[in-house]
Amino acid sequence: MPYPSARHAFRQGAHSALPLTSGIVPFGLITGVTAIGMGLSPTDAIGMTLLFYSGSAQMVVMQLMQSAALPVTMVVTALVINLRFLMYSASLAPHLGQLPRRQKWPMAYMLSDQSFALCTLKMGTGGLGQYAYPYYAGTAVTMFFGWNLSVLAGMYLGASIPEEWSLGFAIPLSFLALLIPGIRNAATLGAALTGGMLAVLAANLPYNLGLLAGALGGIIAGLAIENWQKQRTAAEDNTEQEAS
Repeated sequence: MPYPSARHAFRQGAHSALPLTSGIVPFGLITGVTAIGMGLSPTDAIGMTLLFYSGSAQMVVMQLMQSAALPVTMVVTALVINLRFLMYSASLAPHLGQLPRRQKWPMAYMLSDQSFALCTLKMGTGGLGQYAYPYYAGTAVTMFFGWNLSVLAGMYLGASIPEEWSLGFAIPLSFLALLIPGIRNAATLGAALTGGMLAVLAANLPYNLGLLAGALGGIIAGLAIENWQKQRTAAEDNTEQEAS
């Protein structure tokens, strides 16, 4: 059932996103520690975090900064890594595209993997109704503050974080928690398996292109399976009509 009010939808979005911050906090801590460790000032580090709002792109660019890469290389690399957000935006556009710019632009800036996954799950079941935007805003704001505060904590905690905590292990677990509920049929299962296998096989590609290859391959596989199922259903209907 759709939520009774925009405020309730916002709260539910924030509540849904809150457990997923356990996956981004370790990544944020690592990012903050890395930024200070490579010589950035706290002001520069948090400014970079606010400018990027993309952990993977920020980490790769910091590595390129350490290797004295050209600025144009850093910009192009960050854009390539974040190409998946174009696909996310295209998927959300039918539900949020009619909003005025004063609402779309801040939410476009705060788009994240977790917010996209949570919202598409809800939108796919028709559970948001007219309150798709406040629900999305609740997820986006929660993830935004969770990420930036964890980077800030990493900057000031630094070397006091024990290595045996294995912080990086929590990151893939959070994405698995998002993936499993979204597998509802053969198309989504095929997309998940194809995307996962391609991402693993292409993991050594430069600039994190393996992630993009996995995403595109998963989408193509899901669409192909869905189209095949529709054609099969249509053929069966035609056979039944001819038999009758």
